[in-house]
Amino acid sequence: MMPDGNGLEMLPKISLDRPELPVIVISAQNTIMTAIQAAEAEAFDYLPKPFDLPDLMKRCARALEQKQPVASKPQLEVTPDVEEDGLPLVGKTPAMQGLYRLVARVMNSDLPVLISGESGTGKTLIAKVLHDYSDRRNLPFVVVNETDLVALDGPAKILARAKGGTILFEEITDINEEGQGRIVRMIDNPGEFSPRFIATMQGEVSGEVDPKMVRSDLYYRLGGATIHAPALRERVDDIQLLSAFFLARAERDGGLQRVVTKEAEQLFRNYSWPGNVRQLENVVKRLSLTARASEITLTEVEQVLGSQPAMNSALQKGSSDRLSADVERHLRRYFDLHGSVLPPPGLHARILKELEHPLISIALEATGGNQAKCADLLGINRNTLRKKINELDIKVTRRRKLM
Repeated sequence: MMPDGNGLEMLPKISLDRPELPVIVISAQNTIMTAIQAAEAEAFDYLPKPFDLPDLMKRCARALEQKQPVASKPQLEVTPDVEEDGLPLVGKTPAMQGLYRLVARVMNSDLPVLISGESGTGKTLIAKVLHDYSDRRNLPFVVVNETDLVALDGPAKILARAKGGTILFEEITDINEEGQGRIVRMIDNPGEFSPRFIATMQGEVSGEVDPKMVRSDLYYRLGGATIHAPALRERVDDIQLLSAFFLARAERDGGLQRVVTKEAEQLFRNYSWPGNVRQLENVVKRLSLTARASEITLTEVEQVLGSQPAMNSALQKGSSDRLSADVERHLRRYFDLHGSVLPPPGLHARILKELEHPLISIALEATGGNQAKCADLLGINRNTLRKKINELDIKVTRRRKLM
């Protein structure tokens, strides 16, 4: 992305001048489109910035070892740039970069593809990208579920609708054994216009398959290429990018401009997101509508996520050993609960009272109720301690110190 041109646009020229020269693309524009463009221009590999130097050296060694075939196409068409806001997949972590490279590699292959991952990770989006940026992009994209396979002529109708495009079997493990058997026969006899077959499944693809979930003959037919969609907790550094993406989308749809405060962002990072990207999208969409001001606060995020089963562990993970950090978090929540209205006057005295009561109570307990020792521990005068005990209505119990 230099003032005098785009590096990707140089690949066709390099291919013409030096057909056997392998090219590795290194780019800070690390999106799915960069990986796709590099693959379409027949780059040997694609590496996002920032990169690891030993990793780059290994890739260079592989490129030098592999003899490059003479380019079969004298002119290569590079897909026009697409704005990042319009991308169906968003993320810049290593997990997503690996996904981008794999998608770009198998995009124009005829191999069946099996996409695995948890619910809400974007498995169907990956399948749509494989179709929309492939050589079949102008042909139909047909999504199939169990009901489409019930009738005897279901497979024939599906093939007729696809017309050589792409057929996606959503959540293959939800299709019964009879339906899976019909898919096997469909793959074996695709007809005159052979479509590309893609399937999604819950969980992670492994060497062994549970026959109760997927027929082994179907599993091996669909596993020509396997892609795993990472869970959101496996790419925590993408959460801020995704949140900003969803807030920008909400703003374009007529909503107000919103940003997430640092404290709220930290809770987003601590939370495990069992519903993955889909859950994050719904949470951000709700916050964009309900937030009282332009900044989405920690308290507002806690209120939205409060009913979630994984919320307690997120709050514990966000706790700090530093008293000041916990006090700050408490005070911010206190102000947030008052919205745009200030708390009642006398806040300083009320906060000090809340702090002094447990401090003096615990100190008295530690010293067995001995006020002289307690005053010395706290570093205050004994008369001052006695006064505080009366003001705060602290019950003093003399007992033998246990430690």
